[in-house]
Amino acid sequence: MKSTLLSSLVLSTALSTPVLAENLTRVVTVPLGGEITGMFLEKGDLFFNVQHPADDMGNEFAKATIGVVANADFKAKASVVPEGDDKKVVKTSLGQYQVLVQEGDFGKIGKISNAKGEILSSNDPDFNAFVATGEDAGYLFTNWEDRPGGMSRVKLSRAADGTWSADANDAMMLDFSAVHGTWVNCFGTLSPWNTPLSSEELYFDETADWNNPNFEEIGDVAGLEQYLGQYPNPYRYGFIVEIADPAGQATPVKRFAMGRFSHENSVVMPDRKTVYLSDDGTNVVFFKFVADEAGDLSAGTLYAAKMTQQTAPGTAAAESGFDVEWIELAHGTEADIAAWIADYDGITQADYAEGKSSYISDEEVAAWAKGEAKDDRAAFLESRKAAKAKGATAEFRKMEGVNINFDAAADGSVPYMYMAMSEVAKGMADDKGDVQVAENKCGVVYEMKLDAAYNVATMIPAVAGGAYDKNAETNACDVNAISNPDNIVVLPSGQVLIGEDTGHHENNAMWLYTPDRSAM
Repeated sequence: MKSTLLSSLVLSTALSTPVLAENLTRVVTVPLGGEITGMFLEKGDLFFNVQHPADDMGNEFAKATIGVVANADFKAKASVVPEGDDKKVVKTSLGQYQVLVQEGDFGKIGKISNAKGEILSSNDPDFNAFVATGEDAGYLFTNWEDRPGGMSRVKLSRAADGTWSADANDAMMLDFSAVHGTWVNCFGTLSPWNTPLSSEELYFDETADWNNPNFEEIGDVAGLEQYLGQYPNPYRYGFIVEIADPAGQATPVKRFAMGRFSHENSVVMPDRKTVYLSDDGTNVVFFKFVADEAGDLSAGTLYAAKMTQQTAPGTAAAESGFDVEWIELAHGTEADIAAWIADYDGITQADYAEGKSSYISDEEVAAWAKGEAKDDRAAFLESRKAAKAKGATAEFRKMEGVNINFDAAADGSVPYMYMAMSEVAKGMADDKGDVQVAENKCGVVYEMKLDAAYNVATMIPAVAGGAYDKNAETNACDVNAISNPDNIVVLPSGQVLIGEDTGHHENNAMWLYTPDRSAM
């Protein structure tokens, strides 16, 4: 099975330059400095962004850009590695890339504000979700990945020739003040009931430092303090944010029962209850949530994955699959968790004491894991620590997008879920714990088969990056393979689009992976 899946790797040949396998095709490159984000398929049209491009290119792509390829041709030939001025534009073999919206458009796109005015202007568009309101019209929601974070909503319409247009009079930045603002709105998905699920990527591993005035990243907390006008409570950040009534009031709701950690994204299964959640960072955890009621994410049970490596320690990441066991953490409701969160309101830097925590301590997490705590707040407010304390695997580096094709998973034609691991390193590549594979700085995309109940029991490498050359000036990861995969989109055909967030390719690329199922 592994050898079949891994046929997508760069093949060794007698040539001095490696060639791409037939089932991995470069289909997009984006301008210098830019990252590919916001990959979203609406019927046959592919939305994606150019995040934080170089601002000195002297052309239209010197601004963060949200765009679309109408009627994307996924049977097209490969896009070549760009040269010369082609390095400064979007190049794609899928069709014509149309710029829809850029940072600063309409005087508001990407601008994070509170009641007193603008706090920052972002050039970091991430997740896109299109919510249709008619056959050829709807709203495009886009995350803006900053501290504090934001989300834009722009009304779009599509002409018969595939050209999209944005309505300047119906464009806005969502108001997150009712949920105390957001933190680093990252990737996401559209729920089966058509609500955008934004993700708060809480890059803040040690809550005890949240009010430490000498902490090196305390300036990030200051951004939230400015937004709120008071010192923020850390337990109000690090959640999935569902946008209810997206075509109307577009009301944000933080889904506390799905756990607090550095959410990359969540993806809801066709049963409308089971949700898989990726955790971005170092030594992180793979989570699963099962809602009490279909279509309602306000209450349910949180689980964390325990991995068993299928190969010997030190085996290449491209050859090392895992068996997956799910450890139950706790059942929770938003009402209960909201009450626990409120217990930590009003704490400021004046309350900080060296060597102590103003928040949930490691000792409290350990007591919870032993069944000695008065409630389950540790499971939902310190989810990563709680998972580790219960024996789950907390070694992943660096977990990114996780996704399915909803319709194809529902009818059983593509019963697979994919996850991007941007880099296989640190906790995954040491000689301790559940995961002990060889380092791969260029990353791996994993495949997980869904059973009839949408459970996953294995995680198998499907596509791996490399080789890596630390001395290379521009392309440390081979240009003929993936480098630091991030966004994932699964097509109805079972093919997988893989977007890069890398400094190891001069121009970030999007790849089309075609699994070979003939020998399976």
